Amino acid sequence: MAAPAGSLWLYGQHAVAAALANPKRRIRRLLATTDAEEALAERLPRPWRVAAERVEKNRFQTFLTEDAVHQGIAVLADPLPSADLEDAITASDGPVLLLDQVTDPRNVGAILRSAAAFGVACVVMQDRNAPPETGALARTASGALETVPLAREVNLARTIQVLQKAGFWVMGLEGTATRTLAEAKPAAGSGRRSALVLGAEDTGLRRLQRETCDELVRLPIRSAMESLNVSAAATAALYELARNSEADES
Repeated sequence: MAAPAGSLWLYGQHAVAAALANPKRRIRRLLATTDAEEALAERLPRPWRVAAERVEKNRFQTFLTEDAVHQGIAVLADPLPSADLEDAITASDGPVLLLDQVTDPRNVGAILRSAAAFGVACVVMQDRNAPPETGALARTASGALETVPLAREVNLARTIQVLQKAGFWVMGLEGTATRTLAEAKPAAGSGRRSALVLGAEDTGLRRLQRETCDELVRLPIRSAMESLNVSAAATAALYELARNSEADES
């Protein structure tokens, strides 16, 4: 039972509950085992937007990948529309995170989860050379795909310039940079917002993005380790920015 064109299967309790709770997400079907339906009702009280279809657990093997951790529940849904960057940065005072050709859907999902944890206003990816919505991405995001605005832009360098005009200090994470993120981030009380650009898993930031950023910065990792996985780097960087925000609020 493959997903029809233009739709996808989202699975797992967190991803399904978040999708059902998101008014921007169009839901077509909800399939659940008896136990999974009861667990969902505890997490998200009825009524739901669609009635659950009761199925046996082995049914999921017919339309999900063998390694999908579905917990006995899945929804057939339409992909979310791309978020509007201007609306997102107006609605939230959090930082913006830009992903320069990060292609692993599980990395993107993990980054979205960290973005939700640290109050990111918007995550920006290219509309090309970036993963589409998938069940694996949503499962790794653990519900954050439904709560963190995700914008897909044609040109990241142009998007960086848009953010700069809006008053953001745009920093690209680069292992060879002179200054650390802690040294370069806007000072508490300055009123200036931050944006971070993270490069691809294997090649890092592309030249145009490096040249367009206001500054290249690094994380202070030990020389024994050349680099961090991009999702781990995003978490560490967002934590550093969150420390700055807490100091500002105090």
